[in-house]
This record gives sequence, C-alpha cells and structure tokens, in this order.
Amino acid sequence: MSISQSLSAISRAAALLAILVLAWPGAAGAYTVYVSSEKDNTITVVDGETLAIKASVKVGPRPRGIALSKDFKSLYVCTSDADHIEVLDLASLKVTHSLPSGPDPELLALAPDGRLLYVANEDDNMVTVVDVEGRTKVAEIQVGVEPEGMGLSPDGKWLVNTSETTNMAHFIDLATREVVANVLVDPRPRVAQFTPDSKQVWVSSEIGGTVSVIDTATKEKLKVIRFEVPGLRPESIQPVGIRLSADGKRAYVALGPAARVAVVDTATFAVEKYLLVGQRVWNLDFSPDQQRMFTTNGVSNDMSVIDLASLKVRKSIPVGRLLWGVVVAP
Repeated sequence: MSISQSLSAISRAAALLAILVLAWPGAAGAYTVYVSSEKDNTITVVDGETLAIKASVKVGPRPRGIALSKDFKSLYVCTSDADHIEVLDLASLKVTHSLPSGPDPELLALAPDGRLLYVANEDDNMVTVVDVEGRTKVAEIQVGVEPEGMGLSPDGKWLVNTSETTNMAHFIDLATREVVANVLVDPRPRVAQFTPDSKQVWVSSEIGGTVSVIDTATKEKLKVIRFEVPGLRPESIQPVGIRLSADGKRAYVALGPAARVAVVDTATFAVEKYLLVGQRVWNLDFSPDQQRMFTTNGVSNDMSVIDLASLKVRKSIPVGRLLWGVVVAP
C-alpha cells in the first residue's frame, strides 16, 4: 500500500471513529452544573462531563434557590439573607446587578418567555413578580404562611406556591395573578413540580413524609405517595426536591435525611427503587440529555451523580458547605 493510500485509509478510519463518538449516548456536548452553598455563600461551577470544579464564585449571604435565564447567559440567585435576587453573569462569573424581592427569598421560577420571575418570600407571605429587564417589582400576591415551593406549569397558565406553615398548595392563575384554589396537603410542603403536559402537579411534604399528586383541572388530589426505606424510621424520610423526566414516565424525589432518592413510576405511583446518595439530599437536576442526575447533599457537603440508565449512583464529589440548589446548563 502506498503512503497516500495509507493516509486515505487512516482518514476514513478517523472519520468513522468521529461518527461513532458523536452517536454514542455518553458523548453528549459539554454542559455545566451550578450549585448554591448556604454556608459558603458561593455558587460552585462544575464541569458536567469531567466533574471537575471550574470555579467557586462569591455571592450574597445564604444563597438558596437558583434558576437559569432562558438564553443560559445568567443565573438568578435567591440570596436569602440579603433580601434580593442576584444576577450572575455566566461568561464573566461576576454578579452584575440585583433584582428586588420581598424579605427572605427562597425559591423562584422563571416565566416561559424569560421576562418575569416569580419569587417566594418566606418572611412576608408573598409571591413577588419581578420584571427581569426593567429590574422592578410588578406585583405581589398574598399566599399562605412561609411560602416556599414555586411550580410553574409548562403551558404558562399556572403557578403553584406551597406554604410551609399553612400546609397548602396555592394555585395562582397567571392571567389574573390571583389565587383561585388552595389544596390542603401534608405538613410542611416544600417543592411543587408540574408534569410535562401540565395536567398534574406533584407537591412534597417534608414533615408529612409524602408527595401529593394534584389534578391541575379539578384541583383534587389524585394520590398521596408514601415512602418506606427498610431500616429507617418514618420521621427520617422527608421528601423535598422533585424532578420529573421529560417523557413524564418517572419522578425522582429527594428524601432529605434518609439520604435516598426515590424513583417513582408516574403511571402507577409505585416506588421502583431507592438510590443511596449523600446526607440530607435536598434538590436535584438532570443533565441536558437526561442520562445523569445531580443531587445536592447538604450535610455531607457533596454532590452525587446518578446514572439514570442503570439507576446507579456513580460518584459523589465535595462541592461546598450546606449545599442547597442545583441547575444544569448546556
């Protein structure tokens, strides 16, 4: 074989290898994981593929809930003890400005068009509506005592806020910005997450140890899911964060001090498996291809990485102290 023929064969082999690599499910494009740490007052930036820590960015006191802008250029951070929302520019990794909120913002949700932020303010029993571009409050909505969870329906019609002390899920019509229904759930509701079709909202109750599945149209509970982990006392099983897969077939529930993530079949509401992660698992998010899940473990101060195809925990990495929120950007 001549040198030119050899080079041609090598080029063809390299091209074939490139095609195979691109087609391999594990070879997704690069993405980044952002984690808030209450104790450190930081946002930690982690490479989603290599799991290497790229940066640790100082923000205001007690960062908790975080959300990405629709163009993935900014991160909105609930700096709870500063009583405002900080905007972190993801290119420079610098806080460029702040947005107004009520006292002690905890969780937030961004409207589908990216123009409005809905913020739960734990200390004044309000949901604040913030104009992101105008940097102003445009409305305040009275809800129950100690509001926390902020579930926005994918169709943009509904916001469900949970109130920890009132033990209710408040349905807010986003066209009128009025509370139209209050659904009683088990004690200390934390997080609200809608199914991809907007037909149900799942609400975790930390002290109640349950997840309530509520019909969006009727505002009636369809199911109350309970969790049992062998060897653990019921009071240590405290559901908090919830994420639903893009196909709507599975729900993943962080069980707090139980150090488990429950995998739930959304058709039958049966728990398929409990995955052992770090201590006080709080929140979770998917990789863009939904092949991995990342959890924040507040007491063990690490982030667990779950392979969703095999439903196995692959690794845990130290990130910060008192981890709270986590979001993933492509």
